[in-house]
Order: sequence, then structure tokens, then C-alpha cells
Amino acid sequence: MGIRTGGPAPVPNIMNLRDIHVPVLLERCIALLGPALQRAADEGRTAVYVDGTLGMGGHSEAFLERFPDIRHIGLDRDPDALRIAGERLAPFADRSTLVHTVYDGIAEALEIAGVDHADAILYDLGVSSLQLDEAERGFAYAQDAPLDMRMDPTQGITAADVLASYGEGDLRRIFERYGEEKLAGRYARAIIAARQETPLERSGRLVDILQAATPAALKNAGHPAKRVFQALRIEVNGELAALERAIPAALRTLSVGGRLVVLSYQSLEDRFVKRLFAEATSSTAPAGLPMELPEHAAQFRLLVKGAELAGDDEAALNPRAKPVRLRAIERVREAA
Repeated sequence: MGIRTGGPAPVPNIMNLRDIHVPVLLERCIALLGPALQRAADEGRTAVYVDGTLGMGGHSEAFLERFPDIRHIGLDRDPDALRIAGERLAPFADRSTLVHTVYDGIAEALEIAGVDHADAILYDLGVSSLQLDEAERGFAYAQDAPLDMRMDPTQGITAADVLASYGEGDLRRIFERYGEEKLAGRYARAIIAARQETPLERSGRLVDILQAATPAALKNAGHPAKRVFQALRIEVNGELAALERAIPAALRTLSVGGRLVVLSYQSLEDRFVKRLFAEATSSTAPAGLPMELPEHAAQFRLLVKGAELAGDDEAALNPRAKPVRLRAIERVREAA
């Protein structure tokens, strides 16, 4: 984990960022997290806003502009994202700290920034526009590129490594678990057979293998590579394991009145968030007690009922918002 505070190398076409990158559900995120930032200000404290998935800095820029006294901490595992966001947020460098880490490293990031709590936290999950648009990163099945898929290209295994080293059973497992792919076994067998001839190193060849292995009757039921690419990306980056650590870690950092908003883009992520939020908002009282003792009362409450979706207008303006599911939670009391 490292730290970046202003002064990154110049980013080409930085002035076009606002055109190519539209933050998802920006106004709703501000409406949900703003009261927590205002509460801290009303208490005479410097409000701390954490963007746990900084990306290209769109959400962070808006919060820094709208709340001119907040302290900002941005986390991202992608060095390119930190570089671009650092350029975009350069006008706010005196109250912004950017940290190179996965979003489950929030406690360490706060320590680096010299603060011991957060008042508002945003997690915008999944693959970023930057990663999808950079063909050579290998995230997009529509473009032929090396099978990398690492969100942090400086470390870890690549998708090509997974395809070269995992057995048929392991490939089937990740396709089923992380891609919810009904043809997982068929695709795993096809990959094992194909790699006996030559290694799978490019996305175009993987797409060809998956298309050839797809029954004719199912070829019009969505692109056959979509769920396999999702599964490989989640496996390479350990996304769900990081998410299961990140939510409790984020909740522990929140001050009373502090809020966390999570934006999910696929059902696996959203189910994780739903379960972790349900646990956080439940009483810890043992079953059968005649009354709940104060120390057993829930420390958090839900801010929205279920998962909120993007409206038609936003989805039309920003196609990336179409699958989003928003959930939000607030700390109502300190831990016992």
C-alpha cells in the first residue's frame, strides 16, 4: 500500500474526463451522504469523506466542490486510476489524500491520512470505465487484447494464468459461482481442450472458444463470453473476498451519524451487501430474552428500503447506471 497526495504526472485529455466519465447516481449519493458530513460540521469537526473506489475521481470531485471544508481520502488499487484522479483533484490537494490499496484497506488508509474515523463512505463497486475502455487491460470481451484483467496490473495472477493453471473442476466452479453460468462445465471442458494446443493468452481466442462451445439454440441468448469474463475478473482480483472484508471494516470506521453507500452492478455483489447490512442492523440479543438490553441494540439502521435503482432518465444519460443497485446504512450508536 502506498500514498499519493497531489502532483501526479500529467494525464492526456484530462479536460475531456467530465464528458467521458459520468459518476453513477451522483445526486442520490450526495443526498444520502451529505447529512453525515453536515452533522460533523455542526459538531465543530472536520468531516471526513472516504471514496473507497476512487476510479477517475468523479464522485470525489463533486463532494469536494459541494462541501468545501471536508477532508477527503480516496482509495484505489489501480495506479492508472490514482494518476488520473490525482490530476483531476489537484485543485483540492491540500485536503485530499490518495492511497494505493484495495477497498478493504480502509482502516490503514485512514491511518495514513492521519484520521481515526470516517463520516461518509462511498463504495462504487465493479470494473471501472477506465479499465473497460483500456483495451490492453483485457476486461472487455468485445475487444481482442491480452488476458490480463488485473485491476492492479503491478501484482497478482492474470486471467491467462488462471486459464493456464486451473483444472476443469476449478474453472467450472468459478464460472458457476462468480458468473452464474449455466454452461460452466461445457465451457471449462472446451478451455482445457483448447489449451492443450496452444496457451490462451488473448481475449479474442477465448471468445472464439466459448462461441464454438455454445449450443446453436443458445447463441442468441446473450453474448456467451459475458459471464465467463465476469467470473475471471472476480477470481483474478479476489473481489468478493475483498468486499466481505471491506463492508465490516468500513462500518467499524464510521462515527455515530456516519453513513455508508454501496453501489453494486451484479447480483453477487448486491447479495453480499444485503447480507452484511442485514447482520449490521440486527440485534445481538440471544434468542428467548424477555427484553432487549441496550448493549444488544443494533448499531446501524438502513437508510433505504431494499435496493434502489437508477431512474429512466439517468439510465438513458449514463448506460453504466442501468444495472446499479444502491444500498445505504447509518451508524446510530457506538459499539458496546
